[in-house]
Amino acid sequence: MNDDARSHIGTPSPSSASSSPAELRDQVERTRDELGQTIEALAGKADIKAQAKEKSAAVKGQAVERAAMVADQIRQKREQAAQLVKNKTPDPLRERAGHAATVARANRIPLLAVGATVVALLLVRRSRGRR
Repeated sequence: MNDDARSHIGTPSPSSASSSPAELRDQVERTRDELGQTIEALAGKADIKAQAKEKSAAVKGQAVERAAMVADQIRQKREQAAQLVKNKTPDPLRERAGHAATVARANRIPLLAVGATVVALLLVRRSRGRR
């Protein structure tokens, strides 16, 4: 509400003596509307719970945006590092690594079994070493 509207609330206008009843009703209705808007604005400022929810939602939105930005930066750095490794690694070594990866993918079960066996042996050895 602006200062002009506040200055007119509760004070009759200079021409109110010659105003018709309809004009007076309109003026009262406008004053009620302005007063209602003022009360709503004050109630909104006094509603701490609603303000906290709004602030929480804003902070959450900022966190989501920041997380997406960081994830994108990490993805870009990972791609740059992969490209750098690819550029620096000699072709024969890359071919052997690719072949080893293909063999490992084709033989996952035996590799997992060997890995589990190695882990089990290390755990047994470690537990015997503590006695």
